[in-house]
Amino acid sequence: MTTFEIPTVTTERLRLRAFRAGDLDAYAAMQANPEVMRYMVMARTSTPAEVWRTMLMSLGSWALRGYGMWACEKIDDGTFIGSVGIFCPLDWPEPEIAYSLDQPFWGRGFATESARAARAWLFDRFPLDRAASFIRPDNLASKRVVERLGAVCERTFELRGCAYEYWVHHRPVENRPLENRPVDN
Repeated sequence: MTTFEIPTVTTERLRLRAFRAGDLDAYAAMQANPEVMRYMVMARTSTPAEVWRTMLMSLGSWALRGYGMWACEKIDDGTFIGSVGIFCPLDWPEPEIAYSLDQPFWGRGFATESARAARAWLFDRFPLDRAASFIRPDNLASKRVVERLGAVCERTFELRGCAYEYWVHHRPVENRPLENRPVDN
């Protein structure tokens, strides 16, 4: 039997935790909203069965890669507000700091808070010098999130038939392993 642990990460207002079967209704309602799904890779709403597969894929990523997507909930009342974490299917060029929140929770800073926590967790545990966020050019709200996190737009590229901006999150220099730190000349 293979076992693995999905850590729980908390911020001031949020808890990032493993998906549970009980998340299906809230997550399926979220992914049935065309506004929520407009900038996602599929750019269409999802059925409850597709959302269930997404939850399974998120859980499986933790077993296969050691990282993945979390369910995101408010600490004060346990309300499911979306998903956030590290997304990296086989056709992705590098791990992505990804987030998707249900529409009632937009504009409250939850995306920035949760993405910052996910990125810090990733850089604390993996020797990566960078991670990415792939954002549709017209998704201004998501671009504001990664700008607040200090990410830099490196280029535009095509992924699964759509144009995306390739935003890069660099590991802070003080958190890099000594052998990867820049040398002062």
